[in-house]
Amino acid sequence: MNTPKYTHLHVHSHYSLLDGLGKIPDLMDRAKELGMDSIALTDHGVLYGAIDLFITAKEKGIKPILGCEIYVAARSRFNKEPHVDARRYHLTILLVKNEKGYKNLMKLVSIAHLEGFYY
Repeated sequence: MNTPKYTHLHVHSHYSLLDGLGKIPDLMDRAKELGMDSIALTDHGVLYGAIDLFITAKEKGIKPILGCEIYVAARSRFNKEPHVDARRYHLTILLVKNEKGYKNLMKLVSIAHLEGFYY
């Protein structure tokens, strides 16, 4: 009987400040050891590791899935009242399906940093 393949869809690298520790080449080595044929990188609010993931995963024969753990503001990205909005956000994972999705995610992350990202 064949064991189904597992794809981890929520992985943080050292680009997730204060949360992730692993460097992308090390993460890809471990994924390969575990027999994974694909893996998603979903750092907190950034896509800094996207190119490193894509190149390293391809070299290891692993399908890279680009993504991001994003913060959704309770009211609006422009509302920043410290005692109202600071801890009222929701987390969600966005995964890229194709080039259009990658461009859309880059745009969302850029807007978040320029207009309202708060941790």
